Amino acid sequence: MVQSLPVESRTLLGPDDPPPVEIFNEGAASPTLLVCDHAGRRVPRRLGLLGLDQSAFDRHIAWDIGAAEVARRLALLLDAPLILSAYSRLVIDVNRRTDDPTAIPEESDGTPVPANRRLASPERAARIAEVHAPYHAAIAARLQGFRNRGVVPAVVSVHSFTPVFKGFERPWHIGILWNRDDRLARPLMQKLAGLGLTVGDNQPYSGQDRHGHTMPRHVEDAGIPHALLEIRQDLIDTRHGAEEWAEKLYNVLAAALADPALRQLRPLA
Repeated sequence: MVQSLPVESRTLLGPDDPPPVEIFNEGAASPTLLVCDHAGRRVPRRLGLLGLDQSAFDRHIAWDIGAAEVARRLALLLDAPLILSAYSRLVIDVNRRTDDPTAIPEESDGTPVPANRRLASPERAARIAEVHAPYHAAIAARLQGFRNRGVVPAVVSVHSFTPVFKGFERPWHIGILWNRDDRLARPLMQKLAGLGLTVGDNQPYSGQDRHGHTMPRHVEDAGIPHALLEIRQDLIDTRHGAEEWAEKLYNVLAAALADPALRQLRPLA
């Protein structure tokens, strides 16, 4: 159950705003949980367009293009539940600690975000309480449900990355991010490379710098097996591309997830 603030306690989300969290394929049977931190690009009505043009919300600065569609298709193929964040990372980035200056970015990839500048403390607190906190509460509740049943799940986080960043053409088709537990990451990289793909090992970002928040908070320190997928956006920005990549990922994930060694906790020292 996702715990959200009562309507009368909200200062950001109005009664016409959609919930901050989507739980897809909720009754799925697989001992695997999918999460998608940057699935949505909505903005609460009270914030308008954050001072931006509508076209900004078609860009990677607002969301992970294609990630949600891949994640939904993959959830169905794996028979796994999926938790998605509904609001744009420009409102608040749920994959950042709340004290991280980039959690509510004043600028993103060179684009100023006017409504995020000189943000008053109550406004910042509302974004945390009404968007950030419910997403993480949903993940924590699902993981607690697995624990209550004596199940060690695997957690897969689905992201996407822009093909060109700061003038650099990124060569990877997909990257796998991990920190100290490579039980799932290593076989995934090997299987994907076997398909002739260019696979990034902690590229184009690193899971070892602890800059992200969702995986360290919920799974890394608890010793839950996991991997974070970063798929290049030009490969999944169409329905056909998303379908194709969901199938690819299903084929390699299904094999990797069948390993009984994954069903043990490996807490970090």
